[in-house]
Amino acid sequence: MRREEDTLGEVEVPEQAYYGAQTQRALNNFKASGRTFPADFIEAYLLLKKACASANADCGKLEQNKKDLIVEACERAEKMAEEFKVDIFQAGAGTSFNMNVNEVVANLSAEIRGLPRGDYSCVHPNDHVNMSQSTNDTFPTATHIAVIWKADRLLLVLNDLVKVFEAKSFQFSEIIKSGRTHLMDATPVTAGDEFGAYASAIGRSADLLRQGRELLLEVPLGASAVGSGANTPEGFKDIALEHLSELTVLALRKSRNPFESLQSRLGLSVFSGYMDVLARELNRIANDLRLLNSGPNAGLAEIKLPAVQPGSSIMPGKVNPVMAECLNMICFRIIGNHATVSEASQAGQLELNVMTPVMTHAILESLELLINYLPDFQKLCVEGIEINEKRCRDSLLLNPSLATLLATDIGYDRAAKLAQESLEKGVPVPELAVENKLITKEQAKAIFKNIYEDES
Repeated sequence: MRREEDTLGEVEVPEQAYYGAQTQRALNNFKASGRTFPADFIEAYLLLKKACASANADCGKLEQNKKDLIVEACERAEKMAEEFKVDIFQAGAGTSFNMNVNEVVANLSAEIRGLPRGDYSCVHPNDHVNMSQSTNDTFPTATHIAVIWKADRLLLVLNDLVKVFEAKSFQFSEIIKSGRTHLMDATPVTAGDEFGAYASAIGRSADLLRQGRELLLEVPLGASAVGSGANTPEGFKDIALEHLSELTVLALRKSRNPFESLQSRLGLSVFSGYMDVLARELNRIANDLRLLNSGPNAGLAEIKLPAVQPGSSIMPGKVNPVMAECLNMICFRIIGNHATVSEASQAGQLELNVMTPVMTHAILESLELLINYLPDFQKLCVEGIEINEKRCRDSLLLNPSLATLLATDIGYDRAAKLAQESLEKGVPVPELAVENKLITKEQAKAIFKNIYEDES
């Protein structure tokens, strides 16, 4: 162990650790989950530190040699995720994590200069690495960057999934089946119509995510502790954002109102809301696939999902819609994460919302779950879906709602009686309509095209 000192006194830190006293206090204090922030967030934070060091040097506030040390240390730190150990549930605003980054960068700078860890005589965690910054503006800025990066990955995944559902829509475009409303028989649709609607729903949800991503390009960097930009040199905000945009390859822009950008987490809340919308659409689609696959004899059995594993430890031969079930559970988690974000977003007081760390974790987890799982769901479930054409046709022929297609010719009341008779006798509506001389066989073939035309 080595001994380091902060404003509260001395702290023992593991000799080999690159973090310092304030990180160690956080490790002692916060042990709630054992989970730490992901690599994307760490990388975003380190790029931010590089950008700020360069901006401070450009503004004449930081010596060039210190700037170079900080930049090199940040680059080395990107490969040292094990040094960023503070729990995701930690001090408000993310101060502990910001200091974790500051201390690691400072100690790596010392090592580059040949100094021992804990020697901050050359590069100090607060005075140099954190120069012109506060946790309050850096943590949400890094969050926005990490969320945008993951959102871009998810949008590519969603685009692929949309294409597969569109391909299924085309593949099933000629297969007519019973529509269902209220889970009851309704007028006909094609299986292609259903799968095309799924593609459209996912695509529209992706469009909303793009809108949310756009909001996150506005970042509070340079607002400092309360929005006033205290302790930042003239021009720092614009120069730092220019460096950060170049490093992240993002068109970042400064906040329209720096005070609001610290008080409010509106952008994150909106983005999380669109993730919630996406999760609910995916959840609904997964439920539909499970319903359409139900059976094989006692359910709808209109589609067959690929069998990827045995479904029961006691019932031999049983196969379950496991990929759709897993997607259901992931969606539940994302919906719960949005509930967390919603509560946290309204929990700020006065000049700062200190609940950003839990929002960061919740949104990044939701994104990661879908990025990791949807490609497997696409490959192992959607791509292999087959249609049971006979089941679709048999159910459709006995669908009493086919009488709806006659209502404009014979009236609603007579059509209703025809539907009831079809249900009671088990005879298709077109056949009954011809038998009752309500329409001719030729008219039936025209009205019930592709449903009745092959019936003699």
